[in-house]
Amino acid sequence: MPVIEISSLTHSGVDVFCTLTEAQLRQRMESGKGLFIAESPNVISRALDAGYEPLALMCERKHISGSAAHIIERCGDVPVYTGDRELLATLTGYVLTRGVLCAMRRPVLPSMEEICRDARRIVVIDGVVDTTNIGAIFRSAAALGIDAVLLTHNSCDPLNRRAVRVSMGSVFLVPWTWLDGTIGDLNKFGFRTAAMALTDDSVSIDHPMLAAEPRLAIVMGTEGEGLPHKTIAEADYVVRIPMAHGVDSLNVAAAAAVAFWQLRITDP
Repeated sequence: MPVIEISSLTHSGVDVFCTLTEAQLRQRMESGKGLFIAESPNVISRALDAGYEPLALMCERKHISGSAAHIIERCGDVPVYTGDRELLATLTGYVLTRGVLCAMRRPVLPSMEEICRDARRIVVIDGVVDTTNIGAIFRSAAALGIDAVLLTHNSCDPLNRRAVRVSMGSVFLVPWTWLDGTIGDLNKFGFRTAAMALTDDSVSIDHPMLAAEPRLAIVMGTEGEGLPHKTIAEADYVVRIPMAHGVDSLNVAAAAAVAFWQLRITDP
């Protein structure tokens, strides 16, 4: 591993960590070969376990032989940029989480057909743009038995640095891709769709017919306005989480966790 001491923003190779925006990282290379940043040894380990390719590391000097040592060893001959903690915080704009960042190559995403082929419970994320919510939804999806995630193109990128961090690397554990078409297209893959929304004809999330569905897609809407009317009309079910004390709804990440638990597959 080549260890490279850095001292300024102009040092060749460090732009990926400190000057490129999320959009520029995605578009830095030709389609299918964009970049993203993972941070902390545990998150980077999960990405490596999932087969993601490391391109460069940025690490506090004291962690090279400490908490990041096993990450550096696993990454082989990729460059390791290093410097003092204060310098790296200045370069990146934030103190490094557990002292290490890894620039990784974006994978070629699977098709919707591949995503749905063996899945029984999936979530469709429609228009959710908050990075924290995206990360939290992925973490709940991984923990509570969701087989795959589909996102509309107006949703936040799951490989956004903050989304990856909030998910604790769960974005690497659950297969995901972008939704092409509408939720009605999921019917041809054998899924019934359940739109999480408050309407006059919605059914409670604990209705037995929902849990009995062999293949179910749970559709979660944006933080503010919820799901579009067209999406709700197209769904096979409209589902609500019963509320108390006059509360009308939950944050989308909290609602997703409730829905995933309630609608999980429980057979052996």
